[in-house]
Amino acid sequence: MDGLIAIQGGAAGILAAAVMLVLTGRLVPLSVLRDVQHQRDTWQEAHRESEAARAEERAQTRELLEVARVADHVLTSLPRPGEVGHGVAGADADAAR
Repeated sequence: MDGLIAIQGGAAGILAAAVMLVLTGRLVPLSVLRDVQHQRDTWQEAHRESEAARAEERAQTRELLEVARVADHVLTSLPRPGEVGHGVAGADADAAR
C-alpha cells in the first residue's frame, strides 16, 4: 500500500510539473510551435523583400540626384541674356564688320 501512495504521489508530481510547464509557456503543442515558426518565416521573408525594395529605392534616388547635379551644372554654365558677346545686348555693329 505504501508503494501505491508513492507511485500516486510521483504521478501527481509529474502532472503538476507538466501543468506548470504548460502554464508558463515552456511546453506547447507541436501544432502551435509549427504555426509560430511559419509566422516567423513569413515575417522574415517579408522583411527581406522590404529591405531589397528599400535598397533599390536608395540606388534610384542616388542616380536621380546625380542627374540633377549634372543638369544643374549644365544650366548654370549656360550664358545668361545680357552678358557680353551673347544675344542682342552683346551685339556690336562695329565688331560685325
